[in-house]
Amino acid sequence: MKRLAAAFLTCLLAAVATPALALPPVWVVRDANSTIVIFGSVHLLPNGLDWRPPELAEALAKADDVWFELPINDATEAEAARLAQARGMLPAKETIWMHLTPAQGERLRQVAERLHIYVPALEHMRPWLAEVTLSVIADGLAGATSSDGVEHQLEALAPPTARRHAFETPAQQIDFLAGAAMSDQIASLEQTLEELEKEPDLYQRIVQDWLDGDVAAIEAQVLDPVRHASPALFKRLITDRNRRWAHVVARRMAGSGRTVIVVGMGHLVGPGGLPALLRARGFTVEGP
Repeated sequence: MKRLAAAFLTCLLAAVATPALALPPVWVVRDANSTIVIFGSVHLLPNGLDWRPPELAEALAKADDVWFELPINDATEAEAARLAQARGMLPAKETIWMHLTPAQGERLRQVAERLHIYVPALEHMRPWLAEVTLSVIADGLAGATSSDGVEHQLEALAPPTARRHAFETPAQQIDFLAGAAMSDQIASLEQTLEELEKEPDLYQRIVQDWLDGDVAAIEAQVLDPVRHASPALFKRLITDRNRRWAHVVARRMAGSGRTVIVVGMGHLVGPGGLPALLRARGFTVEGP
């Protein structure tokens, strides 16, 4: 769950080797007068990584409109941070340790100390915010930067004439985490702690799979752990959002023009991914 939770605050990164041919997957939806190119994002990437497929660059240069999960600007980032702080803290007399078993609490302390986190700083955080905090710091120790995200790069490359749209707002995205049941937040935190302990190279493997276009591996490594840890949270973070986005894309296809859509890669793979949902609606979708 760590990778998905942190993605809401666009704080994901790890160092990976750059292959000779980096070809992240691209999907194309067409009808008589509309073309939509869909690209799966890894929200932040290592410096200098060559990841842009030629068809994405070509589509972006000609795009009439570009869609992201959130607006790509400083105001959105500031609002997300403000809302995370406002909704991520427990009441004054309540601590995270009250919601965890002794074993879970000890595991949290051990992982935090290994990441050089001041453990008392986590004390009044809700589990979802503690999880994001661990993820951000872990990826920062791996070399995370805030300037090499797919979205930020593509926003800068899109022509000024292309209209910008977003599927969601910062308030909605924070609510997907903050509004989850405490039991689901704890299950997700526990999954993250296990990842940090047992799979320190997981993010490197995920990014390599992305570069290789291995959608089956991405589903297995990104989606399956969340699906198993908390089916309710998986529905909240993935399934329901994909269905809403599919409805928006279908409306866009009823119009005309050239569109580029950039959303997290986890929303595009598997039978519940956006391309599969569009195919189920009868659209012709090229791609994996």
